[in-house]
Amino acid sequence: MKTITRADVAETIYEEIGLSRKDSSDILDMILDEIVQELARGSDVKLSSFGTFSLRAKKARIGRNPKTGVSAEITPRTVISFKPSQTMRKIINA
Repeated sequence: MKTITRADVAETIYEEIGLSRKDSSDILDMILDEIVQELARGSDVKLSSFGTFSLRAKKARIGRNPKTGVSAEITPRTVISFKPSQTMRKIINA
């Protein structure tokens, strides 16, 4: 299984659109920064035909170290969840 990197995506933009490599990288950075900024503001980000990034609050709970068995409190936190679109699910399961 191959891992795709930010550089791979920028290279694809360069090849498909024909912009310079620097401009392709800058566009990708602007898109990703915008997604991060909206999530930081508390907004969900929905990309049509791709999926939705949303924030979820997790409550504090007691966890256990599996090696030692010692209990410890896990602090409350906000996590990002991703739900793929129906289109993406169909493509992946085809």
